[in-house]
Amino acid sequence: MSFNRSAGILLHPTSLPSRYGIGDLGSSAYQFVDFLVAGRLSLWQMLPLGPTGYGDSPYQSFSAFAGNPLLISPDRLVADGFLPAKAIEKVPDFPTGQVDFGPVIDYKRDLLRAAHDYFQENATPAQRDAYSRFCLNTSYWLDDYALFMALKEHHKDQDGGVWNTWPRPIAKRQVKAMKQWTRDLVNDIESHKFQQFLFYKQWLELKSYANKQGIKIIGDIPIFVAYDSADVWSHPELFHLSKDGSPSVVAGVPPDYFSATGQRWGNPLYNWEKIAAENYDWWVKRIHMNLVQADIVRIDHFRGFEAYWEITATEPTAVIGRWVKGPDAAFFEAIQAKLGELPIIAEDLGVITPEVEELRDRFAFPGMRILQFAFGGERNSSFLPYNYIKNTVVYTGTHDNETTLGWYLNATEDERDHVRRYTVSSGRDIVWDLIRLAYASVADIAVIPMQDVFVLGNEARMNFPGKEGGWWRWRYTREMFSARASGIALGLAELAYLYGRAPEKVAPPVDATAE
Repeated sequence: MSFNRSAGILLHPTSLPSRYGIGDLGSSAYQFVDFLVAGRLSLWQMLPLGPTGYGDSPYQSFSAFAGNPLLISPDRLVADGFLPAKAIEKVPDFPTGQVDFGPVIDYKRDLLRAAHDYFQENATPAQRDAYSRFCLNTSYWLDDYALFMALKEHHKDQDGGVWNTWPRPIAKRQVKAMKQWTRDLVNDIESHKFQQFLFYKQWLELKSYANKQGIKIIGDIPIFVAYDSADVWSHPELFHLSKDGSPSVVAGVPPDYFSATGQRWGNPLYNWEKIAAENYDWWVKRIHMNLVQADIVRIDHFRGFEAYWEITATEPTAVIGRWVKGPDAAFFEAIQAKLGELPIIAEDLGVITPEVEELRDRFAFPGMRILQFAFGGERNSSFLPYNYIKNTVVYTGTHDNETTLGWYLNATEDERDHVRRYTVSSGRDIVWDLIRLAYASVADIAVIPMQDVFVLGNEARMNFPGKEGGWWRWRYTREMFSARASGIALGLAELAYLYGRAPEKVAPPVDATAE
């Protein structure tokens, strides 16, 4: 599927400013949409929106369907009548430039439980009706997710609550145990359902606001799911698991640009034969739900549909493994038969073969090109703009890269010389030189990380593949946004007009820094 010539910003909602320790779906999110409009941008790309698990990574979520309750805005809960104003009068002194996940989780968990209690006592008939309809319409995933999360909390002191350490009857989902635990944890289960109701209410309101302003949302689907997830617990037959429920083989990639020992992600691998026998029903539902969240979806590790790196679960690294054939074109044919033409961006980075390219091109999915990968080494790199085709998404960098300033400062002199000569630049404003290069390229879509439009160094890096702990934390501050957003928007708007990326129908200019 091809897309209009356009531009966007990569920013995860957790990176927005708020007084609650983490970005949320409140006023800053709406101000960010206004900033996009002022910059004549058309796209807001983000990372997966699911509830984060180990390491706080959005790519290791407790559910492929649920939203992250940490993104729920307390201010909007009060405005919508789900909390009294006094509930948010006292807020811990959270840091403003990064997310300190532990204290944020504790605070938001208690606040959301209080919101559920308040709802039970004070909800209007209209609110109760909306909640009931949400539960009914999403029951195919919500019931299992809510029970899973309640069980995790109940068993949290038992190896962290990982599901295969629970008592065998409930770990194996025996009928009697499912009924008993559902009765015993009924209030906790309802609380988790209510949190999902709140998330989707706030998220869809924000998405509607963005869409009305001409902004489309680019979501993100990790090809694999976390082992400790409602998905694996509720559908173990869809994965390669051992008798004790643990993965027998896990996902990753062999040694590459990021790591000499490869990346051992640890996600369980799919039983594609079983999934195909069910006509890919679970995947149809998953992609459908992601297209409720977003207008376009980027599929992370697209190459895994053609072939994936299989690692025996006992291997400590990804060095020893094998390539195994994936479901290939049959997968996308089945999904298209149910959902129609798919607005998908294929993350085609890493070890890409002609077979992967053929699969991508068969369905006209745009691939990705990263400008940071273009310079130094071979002088005819496929990441250099003169090698692009139109059906491409170009980035200065992604959430997995250094910021562009950090990359340039750490680059070899050969790389710096190459990029300066290619951009006809002195290097004094190299970040915006590369933003201009992305905008000027033939690629249909250009996406710039928010860190790059602010010209930030590696202190603002979002993630480092293969390294655990301390990532996914970066946030910009209200002061940073107020001081610079208008000037940045003007610069981006100039590039959009100059290189044909401005929307054909633009909304009236707005003050992107207004409170």
